[in-house]
Amino acid sequence: MPKKNIYFLIGFIILGLIALQIPLANIIGSKQSFTLFDYMGPTTGLFLGPLYGAISVFVVKFYNILIGGQNLTWLSLLRFLPMIMAAVYLGTKTKKNALIPLICMILFIVHPQGRGAWFYALYWLIPVVSIFKKQRLLANALGATFTAHAIGSVIFLYAFNLPSAVWISLIPIVAIERGLFALGIWVSYPAFNTLLDKISQVPSLSFLKKLVNQQYTYSKKFLKKHA
Repeated sequence: MPKKNIYFLIGFIILGLIALQIPLANIIGSKQSFTLFDYMGPTTGLFLGPLYGAISVFVVKFYNILIGGQNLTWLSLLRFLPMIMAAVYLGTKTKKNALIPLICMILFIVHPQGRGAWFYALYWLIPVVSIFKKQRLLANALGATFTAHAIGSVIFLYAFNLPSAVWISLIPIVAIERGLFALGIWVSYPAFNTLLDKISQVPSLSFLKKLVNQQYTYSKKFLKKHA
């Protein structure tokens, strides 16, 4: 792993472990909560690419379980997948990413409870459409967060057999929730770029400059373009 990636990964792990301790909203049907990390975590795919981005998310999630003294189960490992795939979606340009939400749609609809709320899965057409607009950060963010949503929903459906009525009741909530996640990525990515740009001005850390996307650093030009 390049030195710049190692330094970024160390900083990301520290920030990620802190962000994981800041709950923002409860997950319907679970005692667990979405945290600040759910909003910022996928951006690592934009900095490090899909492979190292996925590894970064996995390491943060894994360390959090170890530090928290939680039991490591297959379900807890499966819950890593949504954000890992969100990071992969953000970090790649391949249109093959569209297969993931399409497969999730099929898995959802063939389940007896999912079949009764089949239109819930139509949300997952968003990452399929967004794949053609990935050069736009907000479209890329929407695609990533709805890819994560598709995977997470299928995991919850098969693990907990949530009834159709629950999925139907979640439809308006999903729109708000995922919109906020996309905005979180849209805001945090330029923020991290700006912070990294400042840090890279330290002579001994100048190699981090290679990770900075100058197109997405907060400046008068950026704010005018994206206002």
